[in-house]
Amino acid sequence: MRILVSNDDGYLAPGLAALADAMRPLGEITVVAPEQNSSGASNSLTLHRPLTISRAENGFTFINGTPSDCVHIALTGLLDQMPDLIVSGINNGQNMGDDTVYSGTVAAAMEGYLFGIPAIAFSLLDRGFEHLDVAADVARKLVERYISKPIPKPFLLNVNVPSLPREQIKGIVGTRLGKRHPSEPVVRMMNPRGEPIYWIGAAGPAREGGPGTDFHATAAGYVSVTPLQIDLTHNEQLQGVSDWLTH
Repeated sequence: MRILVSNDDGYLAPGLAALADAMRPLGEITVVAPEQNSSGASNSLTLHRPLTISRAENGFTFINGTPSDCVHIALTGLLDQMPDLIVSGINNGQNMGDDTVYSGTVAAAMEGYLFGIPAIAFSLLDRGFEHLDVAADVARKLVERYISKPIPKPFLLNVNVPSLPREQIKGIVGTRLGKRHPSEPVVRMMNPRGEPIYWIGAAGPAREGGPGTDFHATAAGYVSVTPLQIDLTHNEQLQGVSDWLTH
């Protein structure tokens, strides 16, 4: 099996190395990741400047662009053969609920899914990479399961692993995305020249985190696996919008 590994924390991130190590026994791996931390880059592609491809001492390829750039370039010009699977992560922090809209980790996997390749995004809930070995073990087991029991159609999975010791992980469950409250207000500061600058506020707490959601599962000690789709059409509103346009 050919596996493409990417992330959004950058090619030097511990989570990327752990994920690559977890995938290495399962097939032929290629790592293509951003040069810099690109958290929050979502699905952006770099179209206003050329991109450069470099090779790190550990053999990883890194690109001075976004996570989507990395996967896109790998699939359209860098690899001799298309991968059988794309994995992204292991992210330094959770990607649940509305986070998935902004996540570069999810975006890297999604870029592969847009090309018809099965893809999985992995995230470790708490920042700091504590219990990273547990998340890497979860990633390996899920990919092993896919190899032994393939899913017939391309898929996009968003996996979040609680930052817990292995013995406290209760299992792996399928979930839906929860929802967050709006983010905290921007933080206004002054730069050394006395000019105002702004930091984006922290993400809001869970607003919908009941049973069945990724928030609920991870809070109870379970790994959450959420299947995602790309079609953003609001089908329930389509008829109403059509009526509004024609009357």
